[in-house]
Amino acid sequence: MRIVAYRYREVDVPGSPPPEGFGEEIWASVERVYTDVALPTEPYHRPERDRLLAEARHNPPDLVLVNNLASLGSSAEDTYHWVQQLESTGAEVVSLQDSSVDVFSLLQGVELASQQRRRRLREGHARSRLQALPPPGKPPYGYRRGQGRYLIDRATAPVVTAFVNEFLLYGSLRGAVRFIETRFGKRISVSTGRRWLTHPVYRGDLQYQDVNTLRDTHAAIISRDEAAQIDRLLRRNRPLPPRTAGAARSLAGLVTCQTCGQALTISKTAPRGQAKSYLYLRPSGCPNTPRCKAIPYDDALHRIVAEICRVLPQAVAQFTARMPAGAPAPGSRLQGEIEAKETILAQLPALEDSGVLDAETAALRRYKLRGEVATLHQQLAQLPPVNLQELSQSVSIPQFWLDLSEAERRFFFREFIREIQIVRDGETWQVELVLVF
Repeated sequence: MRIVAYRYREVDVPGSPPPEGFGEEIWASVERVYTDVALPTEPYHRPERDRLLAEARHNPPDLVLVNNLASLGSSAEDTYHWVQQLESTGAEVVSLQDSSVDVFSLLQGVELASQQRRRRLREGHARSRLQALPPPGKPPYGYRRGQGRYLIDRATAPVVTAFVNEFLLYGSLRGAVRFIETRFGKRISVSTGRRWLTHPVYRGDLQYQDVNTLRDTHAAIISRDEAAQIDRLLRRNRPLPPRTAGAARSLAGLVTCQTCGQALTISKTAPRGQAKSYLYLRPSGCPNTPRCKAIPYDDALHRIVAEICRVLPQAVAQFTARMPAGAPAPGSRLQGEIEAKETILAQLPALEDSGVLDAETAALRRYKLRGEVATLHQQLAQLPPVNLQELSQSVSIPQFWLDLSEAERRFFFREFIREIQIVRDGETWQVELVLVF
C-alpha cells in the first residue's frame, strides 16, 4: 500500500506552535510528506498541495493522510473541492484528527467551519504583526485606537502619567496606587499598577502574543529614561519588605542587626513634656536577653554615610579591575549589535526592490529583526546609566548625602546598598555595608 501525507503549517513567526505530527507508527509507513508553510499575505499559496495532486494523477497513492481536513483549503468550499480532486485520482483521503469518518458530513458541519474561521483569524493576526499593527482587543488604559495604531487618550493618559511620576518620586507602588485613587478617584489593583509601569505598550512599543516586541510603534506615555529608572527601582525594591519600599525614612528596610539577625525598624519617641521627638533603630522581635539596644537614627545615618564614602570607591575599583582586560564594555557591545541589526533592516527595501527577497520574506525578516533590536535595547536600558567609576567619585563626599532629602537619599542608598549590618561589640557598634555589586 502506497501512503503519502500532507501538512499545512501556520506562519513561521517566533512563538508559533510547532506543526502537528502524524505519530511514529504512521511515519514509518509514509512514503512522502508534502508540507506547505502559510504566508500571511498569500493564504491560497500552497505549491506542495498542487504538486501532490499533479503527482497523484500520474502515480495515485492508496491513502492521503492529513492532520485534519481543514488543512486542505482556506474555506469549506475550497476544502470540499480538494478532497474531490484527490479522491478522483483513486486515492482515499484520511483525516487523523477529525472525529467523523464521513467526509462530506464533516465538510458541511460546524467543526470544519470553526477550524477555518480560527485559521483565518490566525492569518489575520499574523499579517497585523508583520505590519506592526496593534493586536486585537480593547486598547490599554491611557490609549485609544486610530490611524492604524494606538493614540494617546487625553482623558485617561494623565492618570497613568501621574501614577508614574508618583512612583518615581517615592518608589512605592502601593503609595502610587493610593495617590491616584485619592486624586482622580481611579481605583486599580497593585498588579494593574505594576503592569502600567512595566508593560511595553506604555513605553511606545507593541508586544504580541508570541512575546515579540516592536519598538517605537506609537507615542509613549513613559519615556525611555523613566522606563530605565522604573526597572531599577522595581529591581531594588524586590528583596525589600513591601511596606518599606516607599517609607518616609531612607534607612527603612536596609538595616539588620548582625548579633540577633533581626531587621531594625524605625521608631519615634517623644519624652513627656518635650516638643522634640527622637528617632531610633530598634531590632524587631530580638530573641536575646537582654535585648539588643536601640541605636539613634541620626548617629546611624552619619556613620553609614561615612562608611559608604570610604568603601564605595574601593569597591568600584575592585569591580572594574575584575573585568577582562581589553574586553568591550557591555553597553558598547550591545550598541554595536543594535547598529549591526539596524544596518540589515536598512538594506531590506533594496533587497526587496531588486527581487532578492519577496515581499513576504522581507516582511517576516523585518519583524524578526525589530524584535531582536527591541530585546537588545531592553538589555542596554538595564545597565547602569553612567560610568560607575565617575559616579563613585561624585557620591563619595559626605556633604552630598547630607544635603539630600530623605526621598532622594533613599533612592541613592538603594542604588548602591543591598544591606546594612550593625556589628555590636559590647556597648559599641560598627557599620558594615553589603553593596549591590
